[in-house]
Amino acid sequence: MNKRIVFFFFLVLAGFSLLAGPVPEAAEIRVTILYDNYTAVEGVQAHWGFSCLVQGAEKTILFDTGTQARILQANVKNLKVDLSRVQMIVISHLHGDHSGGLEWVLSQKRDIPVCLPANAKDEYMAKVRQWGGLPQRIRESREICHKVYSTGEMPADFDPVFTEQSLVFQTAKGSLVITGCAHPGILEIVRRAPKVVPGLPRVVLGGFHLMRKNDGEIRAIIQELKAAGVERCGASHCTGDRAIELFRDSFAERFLQLGVGAVLTFPW
Repeated sequence: MNKRIVFFFFLVLAGFSLLAGPVPEAAEIRVTILYDNYTAVEGVQAHWGFSCLVQGAEKTILFDTGTQARILQANVKNLKVDLSRVQMIVISHLHGDHSGGLEWVLSQKRDIPVCLPANAKDEYMAKVRQWGGLPQRIRESREICHKVYSTGEMPADFDPVFTEQSLVFQTAKGSLVITGCAHPGILEIVRRAPKVVPGLPRVVLGGFHLMRKNDGEIRAIIQELKAAGVERCGASHCTGDRAIELFRDSFAERFLQLGVGAVLTFPW
């Protein structure tokens, strides 16, 4: 081929490349653990409770607020997290180890929705309004922002009156499920996820509340989670040390290590 023609085609292709601009990076969901029984980095505090910041969806979501405001505040500061960017708060359930830091968080960012299980009492709703939040009761499963869903309140296995909600994110490779304590049962939550979001629940993380289960029961739960589609798992908080060890052994390189300061990303 004539060298001038080759050079011409090269210029044309280069021109199209410049017009198109750089190839954008794939969108992702980013989960940062702010409060947990364990630490993943130095300079932060472990304490019984759970909280994580989820970025990359339509809204930046704070899921749960840990137990003690001073510990949450210290971890947020040391991790250089900007809570002024939070656009929505979701409280999984009203135990103190998941809602204890809410008043402090709302002192940092007012007038944002606070999604609570529908069994929240009127007195608590009034407190949230007093603190500066916009409380919303979540009863049925529903979309709370684009491609982000609440499972709706689910009864706890120890008390049918007490309820808990979990989050389900519709991602490019199946759903991501984040739990607080999984009092309704981690299997029940994972089985609810496909009814909320089409597709299999590929990733599950949070507290699984398996401290009182024996090895055989835990191994059976792990196998049922895998059969339900779970490929990657991050068990922490109230899961229990032995249960976490069994999850780590079973999922191997697909086990997600949590703890304060852990940052996990998923395709969105």
